[in-house]
Amino acid sequence: MARTEEDAALVDRLAATIQARVLSGEFASGSRLRQESLATEFGVSRTPVREALRKLQAAGIVQLEPRRGARVRGPSAREVREAYEVRAELEGLAAALAADRIRDEELRRLRSAQEMFDDSSKELRAWKQEGRDGPPPARAHDEWIHGNDLFHLVIQEAAGNQRLATMLADLHQSFPRDLTWIVLGESSHLLEENVAQHAAVLDSIERRDADAARRRMVAHVLGAGELVVRRFEERAA
Repeated sequence: MARTEEDAALVDRLAATIQARVLSGEFASGSRLRQESLATEFGVSRTPVREALRKLQAAGIVQLEPRRGARVRGPSAREVREAYEVRAELEGLAAALAADRIRDEELRRLRSAQEMFDDSSKELRAWKQEGRDGPPPARAHDEWIHGNDLFHLVIQEAAGNQRLATMLADLHQSFPRDLTWIVLGESSHLLEENVAQHAAVLDSIERRDADAARRRMVAHVLGAGELVVRRFEERAA
């Protein structure tokens, strides 16, 4: 039977969920993932789980072993650092190109993304400062992720370079942007810094200052990368 768009979307969602749990450390490096257990947890058949694990194997996240399920192959701190170094240069180039090429409608969308990002960060900071237990408000968390993704994606679109966009998309399959949430979500101060960095990039693009846009985006991505690397090193220790 041919796979439908709904089937493909389900596989993508399962792969993204499993990947996020690997990168967060919930699924530790070296641990085994059983198709039956995952299927039961997600309320689906084994088929989409098996396809999701195959997709993650292609990305180097897990290693499938005959009759033994999948073994988690979490990235090393070095791999994370190298990925962020490459991403920083690519996103810096995108920001520089966007500063020269961005159109009014794209600039409006970029400002809207920054507003969403800022608002959700304020809500998350307020929640943290209240000292509540448990996970953060789902709506604020989802809007933070969406606002962050949208901000970077609009810049890539405004850059108008499809090869660049493809290279970044390939990179994010292994190291998605919301990986930084693992660290940023623990600190109100880091959330504030992240918002300020986005605002600085936006300001440079609004002023059509390509050099400043590149410099600020590179610093933004490298800074986030070092926070993530530090977490991976602490977890390994």
